[in-house]
Amino acid sequence: MTHGIPTRWRSVLPHLSQPLPPDRTPPRTADAPGEIKINIPTELIRHSVSAREYWDIPAPVADRYRQYRPTPLWRARGFEEAVGARVPVYVKNEGVNISGSHKLNTALAQAHYYRQAGVEELVTGTGAGQWGTAMAAACALFGLRCRVFMVESSLRRKPYRGVLMRMLGAEVHSSPSGMTKVSAKEDLAAGNSLSLAIGEAVEYAADHDRVAFCIGSGETYSILHQSVIGLEAEEQLADLGAEIGAVVGCVGAGSNFGGIALPFHATARAAGREGPRLVAAESSSTPKLTRGVYAYDKTDATGSGPMEAMYTIGSDYRIPDAHTAGLRFHGAAKLISAMRHSGDIDAMAVSQADALAAGRLLARHESVLPAPESGHALAAAARIAASPDATGGVLVCVSGHGYLDLGAYEHFLDGGLEDQSPPDEALARAVAGLTRVETRP
Repeated sequence: MTHGIPTRWRSVLPHLSQPLPPDRTPPRTADAPGEIKINIPTELIRHSVSAREYWDIPAPVADRYRQYRPTPLWRARGFEEAVGARVPVYVKNEGVNISGSHKLNTALAQAHYYRQAGVEELVTGTGAGQWGTAMAAACALFGLRCRVFMVESSLRRKPYRGVLMRMLGAEVHSSPSGMTKVSAKEDLAAGNSLSLAIGEAVEYAADHDRVAFCIGSGETYSILHQSVIGLEAEEQLADLGAEIGAVVGCVGAGSNFGGIALPFHATARAAGREGPRLVAAESSSTPKLTRGVYAYDKTDATGSGPMEAMYTIGSDYRIPDAHTAGLRFHGAAKLISAMRHSGDIDAMAVSQADALAAGRLLARHESVLPAPESGHALAAAARIAASPDATGGVLVCVSGHGYLDLGAYEHFLDGGLEDQSPPDEALARAVAGLTRVETRP
């Protein structure tokens, strides 16, 4: 660490209770005739599979980190009082860069490594738009073209996300776009999803030279890059003399939660002691960690990438529309899923109404407006901190700001929010054909 800014990323892979299950080749079907080749720089592959614990942050990436890191951490006394907390609550705010979220931490790293590999354009899919914005910013800084497929319902609700990406030089397409084979097959009346937007990006990149697909949440290397969050937090909490009993982050696929929580797990394991409780807060409309199954599933709508072991509600399940688009992904990252399966991670489902209520409390009592996704983590942190069983402080990551999500807060204030938790029978149908991962001993 130098002046509070990490100089190395820290991997949790050496400290897992059991190895990650290997990926599987997808079955060949009429809709998914075979695996599409996704070109990933060698260094990113090493970040995902090596047992090495520490990785030096490249100088060009570290230079960009210095523009907005370290990010603020403080004891949220006003929020504590508002929620009836019995223990201190500490907030780590990742919404202080141009993307407005933690996503820039890995976007900068990926742009650096892809440029080194000779790629000229990066293509990605985004839900709420934070990842697309982060990728557009990183491409601008590293001299790459950028193309983003954004979930149509999110882009319609948050058009200024699209404007910001275009300001940064990106081409932005509403998904389903009609530009790709996978979108042409989509039933437009059935809604749209992050899985489809990612599938469009995968297909587009595969069809063009010197163009690569990149992703910012579920991959093990992106979670590694996010470790700067937890590494900073450990040092900041030590300066405050704070002891932490629980670490909370929201989960779409898992990069924000992994970034804040997994360094604490690695530190505890390395010291041979019990670490804080790690709590993944997810949307009750997409409850993969609390109501899903641990099985092999596809990661995008093309079904052409490797099948990964994940907690999932089924990649074909039609996730209800919601204001928390960044959490509307059917599965959790394979690293997060494996740790959930081994009992190293807890999970809690939160409704969007409760999430936005928690976000409003943070705004009123701490003068920070969180993204709706981050509201899920705040609501979970409030429950934990107010519990009679609470011991030690609660650390919660605000993964992004909510200034481009005021439409969601307006809907909440007007009393129009409706949560749609999946019926048990619908979830059972969605996962019926999946191959379950072997139960742990």
